[in-house]
Amino acid sequence: MQEKGTISIHTENIFPIIKKFLYSDNEIFLRELVSNAVDATQKIKRLATLGQYSGELGDVTLEVSFDEKKKTITISDKGLGMTAEEIKKYINQVAFSGAEEFVEKFKDAKDANEIIGKFGLGFYSAFMVADTVEINSLSYQEGAEAAKWTCDGSTTFEISASDKKERGTEITLFINKDSEEFLDKWKLQGILDKYCKFLPVPIKFGTKTESVEDGVDDKGEKKWTSVEVDNIINTTAPIWTKSPSDLKDEDYLSFYKQLYPMGEDPLFWIHLNVDYPFNLTGVLYFPKVKNEFELQKNKIKLFSRQVFITDEVKDIVPEFLMLLHGVIDSPDIPLNVSRSFLQADSNVKKINSYITKKVADKLSELYKKDRKAYEEKWNDIGLFVKYGMLSEEKFYEKGKDFTLLKNTNGDYFTLEEYREKVKATQTDKNEQVVYLYATDLEKQDGFIQSANKKDYDVLVMDSPIDSHFIQHMETKLEKTQLKRVDADVAEKLIQREDGYANLLTEDQSKTVKEIFEKAISNTNYTIEVEGLSPEESPVTITMEEFMRRMKEMAATGGGGMGFYGAMPDHYKVAVNGNHPVIDKLLKTEDEAEKARLAKQVFDLALLSQGLLTGKDLTAFVKRSVELI
Repeated sequence: MQEKGTISIHTENIFPIIKKFLYSDNEIFLRELVSNAVDATQKIKRLATLGQYSGELGDVTLEVSFDEKKKTITISDKGLGMTAEEIKKYINQVAFSGAEEFVEKFKDAKDANEIIGKFGLGFYSAFMVADTVEINSLSYQEGAEAAKWTCDGSTTFEISASDKKERGTEITLFINKDSEEFLDKWKLQGILDKYCKFLPVPIKFGTKTESVEDGVDDKGEKKWTSVEVDNIINTTAPIWTKSPSDLKDEDYLSFYKQLYPMGEDPLFWIHLNVDYPFNLTGVLYFPKVKNEFELQKNKIKLFSRQVFITDEVKDIVPEFLMLLHGVIDSPDIPLNVSRSFLQADSNVKKINSYITKKVADKLSELYKKDRKAYEEKWNDIGLFVKYGMLSEEKFYEKGKDFTLLKNTNGDYFTLEEYREKVKATQTDKNEQVVYLYATDLEKQDGFIQSANKKDYDVLVMDSPIDSHFIQHMETKLEKTQLKRVDADVAEKLIQREDGYANLLTEDQSKTVKEIFEKAISNTNYTIEVEGLSPEESPVTITMEEFMRRMKEMAATGGGGMGFYGAMPDHYKVAVNGNHPVIDKLLKTEDEAEKARLAKQVFDLALLSQGLLTGKDLTAFVKRSVELI
């Protein structure tokens, strides 16, 4: 048998395009060729199961090997194999119509993934790294003759008889000069680990040394000896392919360690398994997210029939679920170009919704099953849940029943429970229920204590997205307002009709204001003399709630908030006209002493907010010593 011919693509330009435009992602050649070999192996196993192949299957292990001297990489399988006619049919006729139109369309393409796969070019990815490719194959069909196909990267090929004796296909790549980096054991091992670690057929890549037990020594202790064994690089039946009823907690934890060897144990997990209206399997883990969610993203791996595709799954998984870890496997996710990029079609949207629902159902189940255990996990999963509430309306509707609020006493409440707790004491004159919160328990302790004296409850809101979550809660909760506990003096946080009157006359208030303006001499502070409880501090410094919230949202990447982030900090200075110190200040005749006393109580207020630093702090300490 001897035949020469031309690959049916009607143009001389196809291979230069493959080599040039696919070069940026050239390691995928190995994934494509190994995947093809797995497909061929799976098919022969299926035929044997159906009784359509009566021969011995034997050992169906695939093998990947390389020869650094000959500059070759070989992928061998014991699958279906091909006859000469099948090689001509499946290999020579590149699967697209209008080759000239194809060349024109993609001649300026910058992305390899616009080409591979879309036009049946999986096999031809071999030419990204090889000058010449040989296929040596023997079909499973009775009486079939082995055939050898050779192509040197042009559009001409040659088919001849082969002396191959075993069923299957052997593809040999003669690596080009620019791709000799792939003639390295660790480089190839890395690619196989990345893409082929969970393929359903054993893949051998060389050998490895293992220690095996070899009897006992004279002292009765075990002896070990080193032996060379096949280096099987993959686990053929990962846990997501199994039934949850067949798995134990240690199986899930062991698999997590396999995926993330340096990772801390996850909190819990969800096993996905659905076959209608789409096929989807996988395991999603809830990591201990805490306050580092940006560092946690892109930890979900996407597979298609156990072939690794990508860890960029934002089209399949909602943004907030990108914080999860684990794997998703679906043959129904539409993948174009080399299976690497996703198309947003109806299946993807259905899968997206399904995953959101499963996560919400799992959290709801955990909350209802063991409230105390759920509360113990809240510090780790709270940021994740709030992120979901912010970004996904359907998740909010479910999540509002298992989202918890934590107060400064360490008690937890659902949204409904908390409203019932505070509405009697924290409803203002406009019938708005006011939730007070702290972002820094140490820094805001004085304000928290002042609020507690008035029987107000204070929430802890210290995660990176709480400024956004607070804003979202106000839009969702009816007649509810949230204020940071240091947004104003305790008397003013919740406006009531029965507030304290200012005991100073109008002229006295004006005088006090002028004294403080002169002592402070800073336009970033607005001074107001107010009637407050004599037990409150003589001076309190606060930032107006709206402005501070906008600045916090700008700091955490709030869209359109950059304007506020660039504005200088501006504070309100509330002088308590009913405090004895202010009365003393008014009775002091020495102007310098008045200024010194005003500056002292102002600096005390700065100190309580952590705003007194540098030379001002040094001067305050010196002044305090003098006043003792």
